Amino acid sequence: MNLKHHLVLTLCAVYGILLKVTAQKSKLRGSSGQHPLVQNQTVTEGGTANMTCRVEYNDQTSLQWSNPTQQTLFFGDKKALRDNRIELVRASWSELTISISEITLADEGMYTCSLFTMPVKTAKAYLTVLGVPEKPEIDGLTKPALEGDEITLTCMTHGSKPAADLRWFRNEKEIKGAKEVNASGKTFTVTSSLQLLVDRDDDGAAYTCKVDHVALLQTPQQATEVLEVHYAPRVLITQSLTVPQEGQHLKLECVSKGNPSPDPVLWTKDGAELPDLERMIVQGRELTFSALNKTDNGTYRCVASNHLGTSSAEYILYVYDPNAMGQRGPDHALIGGVVAVVVFVTLCLIIFLGRYLARHKGTYLTNEAKGADDAPDADTAIINAEGNTHAEEKKEYFI
Repeated sequence: MNLKHHLVLTLCAVYGILLKVTAQKSKLRGSSGQHPLVQNQTVTEGGTANMTCRVEYNDQTSLQWSNPTQQTLFFGDKKALRDNRIELVRASWSELTISISEITLADEGMYTCSLFTMPVKTAKAYLTVLGVPEKPEIDGLTKPALEGDEITLTCMTHGSKPAADLRWFRNEKEIKGAKEVNASGKTFTVTSSLQLLVDRDDDGAAYTCKVDHVALLQTPQQATEVLEVHYAPRVLITQSLTVPQEGQHLKLECVSKGNPSPDPVLWTKDGAELPDLERMIVQGRELTFSALNKTDNGTYRCVASNHLGTSSAEYILYVYDPNAMGQRGPDHALIGGVVAVVVFVTLCLIIFLGRYLARHKGTYLTNEAKGADDAPDADTAIINAEGNTHAEEKKEYFI
């Protein structure tokens, strides 16, 4: 009996220890593992959001998702709200994942996952919805603009969240505009203005307004307008010959640039009409002389005009006699060679004379120094020096 009694007491003690260990483990699981885990989500308007709630340890307790207005969306695998956009992705004792498609700005807010323990444990995840900015529009462009006008281009986009950024480009080179942001409910309207002093170089220039936004990483929005500028013409005359000679073919071109294009142009000679239309042929902007002669000498004027103004340029024609110049004209290579030879000979003479004068000047100074000791002046010194020289020569002779 004593042995049995002792054995029973031992088993009871072991069972009590096991109960305590189990209770401690359950307590630890309840304090650490039995807590829902969620993450904040960011979705572009029109996209799909997946809301996931996980529990590391769960003793078959139900999970529930509810929206910012505390409406139950799903309780376990049971759908509670009649909204076709909300679907069940996965439901188990350790996870409840739902999806919300065609997201709108109204879906933004705090979503709650609840674990129905005693007491109920919750976790909150914030769903951020990005408002997609609309395609920008450019206003303020007058067609056509006139050179010297001051115009203001305005670019505007609606519906961005957060506020979009607008950037201006002129032929792909970025330029700075003035930005303004206005709130409109949950979204923003962004405006950017660009002031221009119109120049003829702006004719045909493309001005682009581009929208930068986190929701447009793959599909950028932009608008482009091409500026048309009207301006008065400018004229320049070009010629086909540098030294026109009798009998040669000469072409003068009136290069005129204006918008609208100044066509046709008017050619005159010495303030009057062209005298010989058989040899002076006008085609478009070109004046062609079939065979030049001395009677063609004079001042030729080209006049171009449009509704904004008139411009002209002059060319003075002098026809040379090929017999006086030589059939091939002046030989520039020969002239250059002659000039080079003259310059070389002149330099040689200068160097020779310089060395000659320097040598004789040295002799004079040496002789003067030799007789300077006993002479009262420079002339006497030179005479003494010459005398000493002869003496030395005689002395050397007798030796």
